[in-house]
Amino acid sequence: MNLKNRKILITGATGGIGNCLVEKFDQFGSKIFATGTNEEKLNSLKKKFPNIEIGRFKLNEHNKIEEFIENVHSKLDGIDVLINNAGINLDNLSIRLTEENWKKVIDINLTSTFLMCKHVIKKMLKKKYGKIINITSIVGHTGNLGQANYSASKSGIVAFSKSLAIEYAKKNININCVSPGFIQTEMTDKINEEFKKTLINKIPSGNFGTGQDVSNCVAFLASDMASYINGETVHVNGGMYMA
Repeated sequence: MNLKNRKILITGATGGIGNCLVEKFDQFGSKIFATGTNEEKLNSLKKKFPNIEIGRFKLNEHNKIEEFIENVHSKLDGIDVLINNAGINLDNLSIRLTEENWKKVIDINLTSTFLMCKHVIKKMLKKKYGKIINITSIVGHTGNLGQANYSASKSGIVAFSKSLAIEYAKKNININCVSPGFIQTEMTDKINEEFKKTLINKIPSGNFGTGQDVSNCVAFLASDMASYINGETVHVNGGMYMA
């Protein structure tokens, strides 16, 4: 997989999976722009990977996304690959879920993904080349207790990505999704041991995945080895959900 000097924009780069994405593409010698909302974590990422570009950006600032893309395009001298990894969850049972928290999750997880894709595709069309990988979630396919808003946003990304793939396949732009299951991150570290055992019992492989499992899959889809894969969702979940 020749990803050397490939220009990569990664959102949500400061989280567990985001860190692994940055590390993976840095190993390949890609030119990376990493973004997130936590400036301290971004600076730590820059210290660890000095060759990357970083920029703090809030994805709920929809009116600034086009300007942000222009800035990234200028810094990297192009964008070959967009990885939409950023997302939030505000969990509650549906009858207790406020409209505000419904909209927050949909706005950041789904609407921001749409706008990032929209403005990056405009750049990719000029080159007639591009790869977009949208990170979804197993719960976008199965649903989950207390995550109606999160599940809806992640399921929406899958359907949106399929439509986008149809629209731009002839322009040599591939749009795919990666759908992680339970991945070992700070979030899963907070799960109590009893519930963790219950979850692991539902996973045929008998363990949580790692950020590297996800980043390996994303790197493949970002490479030209995956040029005939379009509109697909690759599940990285140890067999917990088989599409």
